[in-house]
Amino acid sequence: MLKDFKEFIARGNVLDLAVGIIIGAAFSSIVSALVDNVIMPLIGLFMGGIDFSSLAITVDDAVIEYGLFIQSIVDFLIIAFSIFIFIRLINSVKRKKEAVEEEAVEEIDEQTVLLTEIRDLLKEK
Repeated sequence: MLKDFKEFIARGNVLDLAVGIIIGAAFSSIVSALVDNVIMPLIGLFMGGIDFSSLAITVDDAVIEYGLFIQSIVDFLIIAFSIFIFIRLINSVKRKKEAVEEEAVEEIDEQTVLLTEIRDLLKEK
């Protein structure tokens, strides 16, 4: 069982996933700091000095802090947009690489066809 567990952990997919989670957590904290310290204060200035993080409604003894919810939504949208741009960039690089590979394959195919024709002509003679 221990041997199987070591093999499972040593797989590339598991290690890639672990690295991705760690980088994602670090990226999330960077984006949260950007939103908290740069974007939300600027949005607050444009909206007349409103600080979203302090927005709350008090109902009896319960405090509903909807400003923090708004801030979390902005965090999510920025993270999602950043990941979208990153994935789009990676996909465009992959498409360019695939196009170059297809061109190389086409050249090889033409040569193969030509060599086949020459071989067939030599067989006929």
